[in-house]
Amino acid sequence: MSEKDLQIKVIDQVGGTHELPALSGWRVMEIIRDHDLPIRAECGGSGACATCHVYVDAQFVSKLVPPDEDEQYMLDSVEGFDATRSRLSCQILMRDDLDGLVVTLAPGSEPS
Repeated sequence: MSEKDLQIKVIDQVGGTHELPALSGWRVMEIIRDHDLPIRAECGGSGACATCHVYVDAQFVSKLVPPDEDEQYMLDSVEGFDATRSRLSCQILMRDDLDGLVVTLAPGSEPS
């Protein structure tokens, strides 16, 4: 894993934009949560709740590892599912080629 500082851009549920530092190997959900942005992330990263649902910007979709069967199962039931851009942020690991990743927090991901 690289120690290079990376960046992600997070658009929250009301359209606010947040530029966050990130480290390679960290889950996007952890980065968002650790910067106190409004994300529920109830299961803490096990991919069992879909409360960290995000939309990945189109320019990054092809760079991601495709969702496995378990993640896809969870995504199929989320509010606002987008077959191309929906992902669980707990299943996206930052790495150098994702520097500048842009994600939008999806409906249903806000804390209750």
